[in-house]
Amino acid sequence: MSNTSEKFLINLLDHGCFKSWTFSQDVCLTCGICSSCCPASGIDGFDPRKLVRMVALGLQDEVVEARWPWICTICAKCENVCPMDIDISNIVRRVRSLRDRDRVPGVLQKGVEMALKTGNILGLPKEDFIFIVEDVAAELAEEPGFEEFKVPIDKKGANILCTIHNKLVNTHTEDLKHWWKIFYAAGEDWTISSDYWEGCNWGYFTGDDMASKTMVGRIAENLKKLEIKNFLWCE
Repeated sequence: MSNTSEKFLINLLDHGCFKSWTFSQDVCLTCGICSSCCPASGIDGFDPRKLVRMVALGLQDEVVEARWPWICTICAKCENVCPMDIDISNIVRRVRSLRDRDRVPGVLQKGVEMALKTGNILGLPKEDFIFIVEDVAAELAEEPGFEEFKVPIDKKGANILCTIHNKLVNTHTEDLKHWWKIFYAAGEDWTISSDYWEGCNWGYFTGDDMASKTMVGRIAENLKKLEIKNFLWCE
């Protein structure tokens, strides 16, 4: 390993950015399989192989300042096909963590701050959330075969606790009905929580481990409070 690369990795470790992995980016073969399967490859010149090589070569400033790490969707297709088992999606997330929070692209950081403050990135009040899901449930109950349907909220001792993606109570409310129908037809015992119901963790995607931990912890507390053992995460 070059002195430059070693210095870069030590710096990342000092920031708590890299954990121990079975293999590191330094064993990259530059085969390009990751780039061939990446759904975002080619967007603004994005290439996961180049990103891995930049990290391996110690190009810290270039990587942190680049738009590339923010084009990646962290779908992990690249690492699933990587012959060297390089944890590419986690490299991306760790690099993101080095970006100053006030320079995180788009609305991502605002969403994280809103989620920490209110429990969801929309800042949707509890009473509004309950109104929306109950309104959609009432619509479903008007369909043949679902006349008795009601959305279970904060049901203690249910078999499954489900989180909800924010878009399902914002712009895609109709999509709530699809999995509700499956649960109803299967006779499943499930519930959603009225507080901290959102499962989309922007803290994770922006590389903010503390925010991510807080959001996950809230869901864990819901499981404990409602005495539920099984969890269905919307993502």
